[in-house]
Amino acid sequence: MQRIRLRYTKRGRLRFTSHRDFQRALERALRRSDVPMAYSAGFSPHPRISFANAVPTGSASEAEYVELALSAHRDPELLRAQLDESLPNGLDVIDAVEVRTPNFTDRLEASSWELRLDGVDPDEARAAVAAFLAQESVEVQRQMKNGLRTFDARGAVVALEVAESQVGAGVSALPESSTDIPAGRGCAILRLVVRHATPAVRPDDVLSGLCATADLALPVPAGVTRLAQGPLDVESGAVTDPFAPDRGAAEALPTEAAEPQPV
Repeated sequence: MQRIRLRYTKRGRLRFTSHRDFQRALERALRRSDVPMAYSAGFSPHPRISFANAVPTGSASEAEYVELALSAHRDPELLRAQLDESLPNGLDVIDAVEVRTPNFTDRLEASSWELRLDGVDPDEARAAVAAFLAQESVEVQRQMKNGLRTFDARGAVVALEVAESQVGAGVSALPESSTDIPAGRGCAILRLVVRHATPAVRPDDVLSGLCATADLALPVPAGVTRLAQGPLDVESGAVTDPFAPDRGAAEALPTEAAEPQPV
């Protein structure tokens, strides 16, 4: 049995697809591409597919991960291209590696996010970020399966800054439904790095914390995109490539050991 890890995206309107929607789309793509899937044992066998840290519905992502177990050997890059062609635009498979190392989910220590705050003045956003980072703890609430839960949104935040702004962009840069936003307010772009914790601190929790500490109000919902997830470099605060150990292990193998041998 061969295992392959894939990195895929959720872009554009496809950010509104649920995790279950993507599962169904992937299973159809696997059938169309004649991928030799390995199946679980038992009364109701199903394809051996493992997902990791799915992005919340409504958020875009450049770094979602899934692992496939195959019953026959396939070239990872060829498999990536076949699945990418079979999936709708917006669900794009952009990277693939053969599994060489264990404990992949343990490597997903943190995520890097971009938050687009249309109608928010960049200077106002900077002041709110400074107020948030100055706190040792910022309690927020979120409705969960077991009811309303209160937790700290500050402790998991590694970095938060106003990375880019569009001063004076006004209503022309906003969706048609956002005509109530005053012209000249512009757009603030936040860059956020957050550790994966329990409970998971999501970008909307951080936005709730900005509202709690600095009364930052959003005229329209934020546009949220996950840029990366993987190991956290403590010194730089950067999120690094979780596929790097698999690539390194493959490069360390002798050529004859890396290639499949005839049976």
